[in-house]
Amino acid sequence: MASIEIRTTQNVPIIYELANVRDRLLAFLIDFFLFFVFYYILLVFILSTVGRYLFSSSTFLLSFLFYFFPLFLFLLYGFVFEVVLHGQTLGKRMLGIRVVRVDGREPGLTDYMLRSVFYLIDVFFSLGVIASLLIGSTVRHQRLGDLTAHTTVVRVRSRLPHRLKDLLRIESLVDYEPQYPGIRQVNEQDMLLAKAALTRLQRFPNSAHREAVRELANRMAELLGLPEPPKDKAKFLKTLIRDYVVLTR
Repeated sequence: MASIEIRTTQNVPIIYELANVRDRLLAFLIDFFLFFVFYYILLVFILSTVGRYLFSSSTFLLSFLFYFFPLFLFLLYGFVFEVVLHGQTLGKRMLGIRVVRVDGREPGLTDYMLRSVFYLIDVFFSLGVIASLLIGSTVRHQRLGDLTAHTTVVRVRSRLPHRLKDLLRIESLVDYEPQYPGIRQVNEQDMLLAKAALTRLQRFPNSAHREAVRELANRMAELLGLPEPPKDKAKFLKTLIRDYVVLTR
């Protein structure tokens, strides 16, 4: 499983799992299908209103309507959604993948624009061959658009997503006495993030994931009003998760 270490602007290293060819192809097909539905509705509307004029005009207008215009709109679709959804289109969001810069900075408008423009070469002019070859062969799984914009696509959602009720199975409060009652005030997403960090540390025991666990432990201690977390940060987070499950079930 290919991964990439990206340092944030605060110089904190984070390791992401790189999206593979299959992930990105499925996201593209979802986007293409959604766009096709939208464009079909738009085309029906156009033809029902000015269709007679178009078919009696030059072939250039017809070529523009049936080829160049939808191509432009699809590129615009990708650009707009990646800007609005911070690196995700609808397809990418469904697949749990996102565009990031390899230097840790937030992608900008120019980066997203370059990615959209190079879709012409990566996908449409080469029928996807160039994109597939480059994503499958480059270290960071980058197509031409990624190489130009200094971006790549990573997974932001685990392939085996956790549900909180599956994290720990405790029959009743009689079986366990919570150590941190204040943890019930923390939201579920933070607890799932803590569980994901522990899972990644177990699978990839490196300094980046140890740092992530340490930062989360410090944050939880601050939320609970503790002067500092216990020395064993991973055990502390496991205890908090157990307490949360017991107190909120």
